[in-house]
Amino acid sequence: STQSTWEIGASKMAHRYDTRTTIFSPEGRLYQVEYALEAIGHAGTCLGVLSKEGVVLAAEKKTTAKLLDTSTSAEKIYKLDDHIACSVAGITADANILVDYLRTSAQRHLLTFQEPIPVERIVTYVCDIKQSYTQYGGLRPFGVSLLYMGWDRHHGFQLYQSDPSGNYGGWLASCVGSNSQAAQSILNQDYTEGCTLAEAKLLAVRVLMKTMDSTTLSSDKLEFATLTLHNGKPLMTVLKAEEVADILKQAEDMRKKEEAEEKAKKEATARKKPGEA
Repeated sequence: STQSTWEIGASKMAHRYDTRTTIFSPEGRLYQVEYALEAIGHAGTCLGVLSKEGVVLAAEKKTTAKLLDTSTSAEKIYKLDDHIACSVAGITADANILVDYLRTSAQRHLLTFQEPIPVERIVTYVCDIKQSYTQYGGLRPFGVSLLYMGWDRHHGFQLYQSDPSGNYGGWLASCVGSNSQAAQSILNQDYTEGCTLAEAKLLAVRVLMKTMDSTTLSSDKLEFATLTLHNGKPLMTVLKAEEVADILKQAEDMRKKEEAEEKAKKEATARKKPGEA
């Protein structure tokens, strides 16, 4: 049919433009960048929530093999400097290159200017690198998105997100990785600006419980980190398994309570007579 012939032609046309990052398609798209975003969509979920007391990063650990020694390396959350950390979703090998660059940039700035690097500046540095990998031939875009949490004397606590195209933005709460769209819609609905750190941690867990593919969440499947101020100085803390388990228990209790209230509400509605107001 004419329609199928047109579809075949469109498919062939797309393949002419998706092998190089430097060539735009007739619709103005860079297919390799879109494919990099698709790869991130299959990665473990990463979530960031900004509160008035600090920032929370939560991440889903895909590797839960019993024999893997997890004490020597982080899988999803990395400390970049005393006042900045990031969480990664996508190809870990690509993330390692960017994390090394971020750490070097932070120390180079500290050595040159004798003050910690502002959070947005370090994000723009790495986004410039990401963008250059979409514009020069022979290079592949980095298949990783990052969430950055940080604090500086200019803007206080901050949360940023960047993607393979080199775009970045500041967020109150954001999510990357698998099921990120569903998680973002829940965050839009449930996030309260000016919330406490405890509320932010609870919100992060509740979102992950609703969106992660696994039926039951446990502390060994999650990485949690917070950035707070201690005696006026930023302090990054990686939560222990016991602390994560406590937050999971709180979230589960809250979920059961909400379900019980919803059930009682439905039963009360059903008991009402048709003529009652």
